[in-house]
Amino acid sequence: MQELPSSTKSDAKPHRSLFERLTALISPEPENRAELLDVLQDAHARNLIDADALSMIEGVFQVSDLSVRDIMVPRSQMDVININEPIESWMPTVLSTAHSRFPAVEDERDNVIGILLAKDLLRYYAHESFDVRAILRPAVFIPESKRLNVLLRDFRSNRNHMAIVVDEYGGVAGLITIEDVLEQIVGDIEDEYDIDEDKDDIIPIKDGEHGPRWRIKGLTEIAHCNEVIGASLFDEEAHTIGGLIANHLSRVPVKGDQLELDGIRFQVAMADARQVHLILAERLVNANADLDLF
Repeated sequence: MQELPSSTKSDAKPHRSLFERLTALISPEPENRAELLDVLQDAHARNLIDADALSMIEGVFQVSDLSVRDIMVPRSQMDVININEPIESWMPTVLSTAHSRFPAVEDERDNVIGILLAKDLLRYYAHESFDVRAILRPAVFIPESKRLNVLLRDFRSNRNHMAIVVDEYGGVAGLITIEDVLEQIVGDIEDEYDIDEDKDDIIPIKDGEHGPRWRIKGLTEIAHCNEVIGASLFDEEAHTIGGLIANHLSRVPVKGDQLELDGIRFQVAMADARQVHLILAERLVNANADLDLF
């Protein structure tokens, strides 16, 4: 059989029409991330991709910009077990929080010696005698500055689901799970144990250059935000902090948008084509003090 010409083989590039070639000349490929996002948002506006798909694509970009300190659970809010105490003393905490993993410490929160998997405690209810220390899994320690995309790759390659975050002095700053990272892409991952309470909407994080900082969900009510961070924010047309920021900007906010209100700087940390999901707020204590000098 005569061999087909190379141009007709299956791996040959498909022939582009004159119209397609002219379109490529008129509409060149995006040269940076901002242009690519503009193309994707335009595709969403023309109903080529739905809002959920656009939101996840934007989330992938945002993960590479966020660091561990932006979304970690602070040290003060970590649910831990003290390995030096009898099982009966911390078992109620395991049952009430219903986490699958717990940092195990020796008396102090800075002394994390391993990770306890809740499923490993089944032998306790089977009336088997065992040493809790012996069933601990190794703890993984990471710096606050680690990028989320790098952490996600490490989670996948090492098959870890939780990491302990340490500050520059080696002290425990908090913890982060693979679920925390994935939620930045696909949105909240809720299960039957998740509780949607106001106390989870605003979380204090490490102080910034000027003053105290908080991580705030976009759907947090303005009144609750005022109560927690000590502000006097108000908007006749908005009930949430995300809506307040959108009204001040007169558009749907995008990641990186900043706004100063009532002595507080609000920075959008995560948003999609429809709404704000995550905000970083910092009280400008030093800035206010400088103004009082004049």
